[in-house]
Amino acid sequence: MDLLIKNGKIVTASETFIADIAVNNEKIVQIGQNLEIESKKVVDASGKYVLPGAIDVHTHLAMPFGGTVSADGYGAGTRAAACGGTTTVFDFALQDFNEPMVDVIKRRDALCAPEAAVDYAFHIGVKDIHGDLIDSIKDAVEYGVPSFKVFMVYDFRISDGDFYQLLEKSKEYNAIISVHAENNEIVNTLVKKYLSEGKVSPWYHYMSRPEFVEGEADLRAIQWAKATGAKLYIVHLANKQGVEAVTKAKEEGYPIYAETCPHYLEFTNEVYKREDGRNFVCSPPIKGEESRQALWEAIKRGDIDTIATDHCPFLQSEKDWGINDFTKIPNGCAGIENMYPYMLDKANRGILSFNKVVELCSTNPAKIFGCQEKGSLAVGKDADIVIYDPNKDFTITCENMHSDYDHTIWEGITLHGYPVQTYSRGKLVYDNGKFVGEYGWGKFIKRKLT
Repeated sequence: MDLLIKNGKIVTASETFIADIAVNNEKIVQIGQNLEIESKKVVDASGKYVLPGAIDVHTHLAMPFGGTVSADGYGAGTRAAACGGTTTVFDFALQDFNEPMVDVIKRRDALCAPEAAVDYAFHIGVKDIHGDLIDSIKDAVEYGVPSFKVFMVYDFRISDGDFYQLLEKSKEYNAIISVHAENNEIVNTLVKKYLSEGKVSPWYHYMSRPEFVEGEADLRAIQWAKATGAKLYIVHLANKQGVEAVTKAKEEGYPIYAETCPHYLEFTNEVYKREDGRNFVCSPPIKGEESRQALWEAIKRGDIDTIATDHCPFLQSEKDWGINDFTKIPNGCAGIENMYPYMLDKANRGILSFNKVVELCSTNPAKIFGCQEKGSLAVGKDADIVIYDPNKDFTITCENMHSDYDHTIWEGITLHGYPVQTYSRGKLVYDNGKFVGEYGWGKFIKRKLT
């Protein structure tokens, strides 16, 4: 046996129990109490929780945006993930115009494979479906990438008609479409208005993308998904109106899924009034307290399915481009190392159960996006395992993170409980504050939706 973890409190989405876990050839091969097995390595997890590794299904590594590239490449991003207990990272491979879908995957994988410290998968960010390109979705699905994202904003957004066609095609090829939902025309109108009035502080990033700008777009996207009968996954849901639309669609029996992010759960739009407000600029922006509370309530009743990060950090010097003009601030914040510890802190404080956190951060992402060998501690699954010390207090600083950025919106936040070890397919990649993994260890995960 390669690894035996003994006496830990094992947590799945549905159960919590004391047991040992035996790992061989990268897989969990046995779970039981008092296992008498010879192993190359034995770890005593007494007094600690043993959890499945988290799956972050929303990151932007080495992403070109706003005149620069996000600060974390594949090496730094997956290193940070490992150090926060995340063992599978989904990145967005953005299609170029006239580019077939499989070519998008292969181009991006060539960059990721040599650097990845944990396992990874891709969603394709779709820009162009003219001619035969829309049917190249079928090739991508067969290659192991059955998930596609559309943007309703930015200069690489697609039209409403193309979005509708993609929803139709997704049913044909058993794929899922995710959406960044905001009303592009209203955003542009409000941006122009505030700039003309000399209102250029980060607060006007929020004001140019107020709650209804996202909520209205959520409603439209959900309506089209209902009309086609297609699966729809709403990324980084941040507003109360959108939450209500998701709840209604789920009650009606439609396959609508919703994700939110830790920064929408922790902060409110008041951050944009801070001296460092530009560092919190992301899209959709962080919303008001009523929306923050609506997100927490939706998590508790099961209407938000997953937690992910939208990890897209930039350097302070780049964020500073927008000191006097909010439109020049690259959009994005850090989160890949903070997601699992943040959510587990909420469980440790009694706000959620540990089972619920595992469901949100590991089991549901695996189910929704077809990661059959991930998402749970069960015999036959990949040995993606996190050992969590509920008594370890940890204060987040930029210095004790493992990314390549030089600031974090999480600076100074103290968490009660923290991961102490992370195993990727049985290999120790994080150990008590230190990255001990190997670049290139991570493998591309091919997926199939059920």
